[in-house]
Amino acid sequence: VYRDAYGDDETFNSIENALSSFHSITSEAPRLYMAKLGQDGHDRGAKVIASAFHDMGMEVHVGQLFETPAEAAESAIADGAHIIGISTLAAGHTTLIPQLIDHLKAKGAEDIMVICGGVIPEKDYELLYQSGVKAIFGPGTNITSAALTTIKAAEDQMNRMHNYRQARL
Repeated sequence: VYRDAYGDDETFNSIENALSSFHSITSEAPRLYMAKLGQDGHDRGAKVIASAFHDMGMEVHVGQLFETPAEAAESAIADGAHIIGISTLAAGHTTLIPQLIDHLKAKGAEDIMVICGGVIPEKDYELLYQSGVKAIFGPGTNITSAALTTIKAAEDQMNRMHNYRQARL
């Protein structure tokens, strides 16, 4: 659907190049686990992003509504996710997202990159970045731009991990 709609769009071509580069590092497509944490039952945006990212070449698994941070971390780890995407509309992001990142660290899975989107006041961005979030996408973010940012950040993270492992050998 997106390839037909975007044709020879420069951003879409960049997405395909980034996917190819990610695949050359990991031998697989980026795997996104889409989470809805806490009492946030608004999942339409999460489903749109999940569908779009899948259509662009990522493997996407959508979690259950009302997951706890621990449940989302466990599910993402079990799915072999490279990325956890959190869609938030219910103002729990300053508590729930740092808790999720803490659960990932406790499980030795801090290599899973966390991104988030939805209704997040800009005043909260710094707290989320300091907690370990790699990208934040607010309302109106262009989907192809979000996909490209996500894939490039995941690629950078995989490169750092690969280089770190090589240095330890």
